[in-house]
Amino acid sequence: MILVTAATGKLGRHVVAQLLEKVPAKDLAVAVRDPHKAADLAAKGVQVRQADYSKPETLGPALDGVDTVLLISSSEVGQRARQHQAVVDAAKKAGVRRIAYTSILHADTSGLALAAEHKATEEAIRASGLPFVFLRNGWYTENYTENLAPALAHGAIIGSSGEGRIAAAARADYAAAAVAVLTGKGHENKVYELAGDAAFTATELAAEVSRQSGKRVIYKDLPQADYAGALIGVGVPAPFAEILADSDAGAARGELNDGSGDLRRLIGRPTTPLAQSVAAALEA
Repeated sequence: MILVTAATGKLGRHVVAQLLEKVPAKDLAVAVRDPHKAADLAAKGVQVRQADYSKPETLGPALDGVDTVLLISSSEVGQRARQHQAVVDAAKKAGVRRIAYTSILHADTSGLALAAEHKATEEAIRASGLPFVFLRNGWYTENYTENLAPALAHGAIIGSSGEGRIAAAARADYAAAAVAVLTGKGHENKVYELAGDAAFTATELAAEVSRQSGKRVIYKDLPQADYAGALIGVGVPAPFAEILADSDAGAARGELNDGSGDLRRLIGRPTTPLAQSVAAALEA
């Protein structure tokens, strides 16, 4: 049996939907904090199990009878290493045979503040002795396209990435890679650096939004501290704003670029082009 954690999250939803195209619902389980949010999956025959990364006592029962688990990283930055360690410990105790983990691009060498907890999780998984697959996801294109309204309203996308190239891909692409690993063979103890085929700069992103929307949108580059301040000014919590600004500064250094081609090879097709993601966002 395959179990997907955080299955009602944005990435988890994509993974489960694509898994259901390849495996019977009876062979799939999901671990979620709120089972009510997974009622639609239960209706399809998926086993819905309540589990909370922060409540280790819930993890053992959720992992009972599971062969392979996809550990989708927690959204609680600062708590991830502890939460993920609890999942790894429970997986080993439950006799899970393989664990796949959604890490971050170049987790072992990245200078991004976000990378530290991913690196710690990878080390914990290695130390457990469980066969593993590390899916080192690059940036989601949706990080930029899901909230274009302010850019269209003000005619600018702001950030601190300079002319750094960002090899982003759609969530559905990363989900497809996870499904390929969960349902395929020969992936044990492999590390995949996952990124989009065609990297772009924030300036190129703004130009694409302009082209498709018919409204002039520019990219305005800010010092890292100023960008964090701007995010705080529109209501982003300060710790998360600092993380976002740090990530943008990392993009300027090339931290979010990768040309390995691992994602394209795993999913057996080109990754979703930026133009397609922008078009879908504008239509929505």
